[in-house]
Amino acid sequence: MTKIKLCGLTRSDDIETANELAVDYIGFVFARNSSRYLPFDKARELKSRLAENIKAIGVFVNEDPVIVAKILKQGIIDGVQLHGSEDHDYIKKLKELTNKPIIKAYRIRKKEDLNKAYACIADYLLLDSGSGSGQLLDFDLIKDFKRPYFLAGGLDSENVEKAISYLKPAGVDVSSGIETAGLKDRNKMIAFVNNVRKEEKND
Repeated sequence: MTKIKLCGLTRSDDIETANELAVDYIGFVFARNSSRYLPFDKARELKSRLAENIKAIGVFVNEDPVIVAKILKQGIIDGVQLHGSEDHDYIKKLKELTNKPIIKAYRIRKKEDLNKAYACIADYLLLDSGSGSGQLLDFDLIKDFKRPYFLAGGLDSENVEKAISYLKPAGVDVSSGIETAGLKDRNKMIAFVNNVRKEEKND
């Protein structure tokens, strides 16, 4: 079954919709240059409203691993997603500080990018077309990638069925594709999740 992650949630209404849809993961963005940036205290409040069976993932960009581990220990998030230039040594250090799951995001533009992703020691991979670019990945480029991964970049309710059917990713990650005017749109969230599950029923 394809895992579903709704990323960049910032409001109580977003959490309520995620709970209603019973998704697998939600994401809080802790990168300060993001329009979806969330302070830790606000994330703590939203996490308290999140259903227990949904995992909260914190999105970081080149943050001090000690700070990342501290936020995990406080229970504000259940796992991390790294979107910067975090390398092997960084991830190794973070693994020494926490046993919580680590997702490493890779921008995939050529085969060499896939080779780097394949060798990564993170627990999970996220393959993206860019840093919130909203552009679809070249599906043919990643078609034969051998590690399980989350697919991200340009997904929405209209193209996610085709993406899952063609690539069979372990999970899908969406943010801008479920927004209207920069805010999460309840109807788009519902349509996206329904279409992911519709594709699974068709298999």
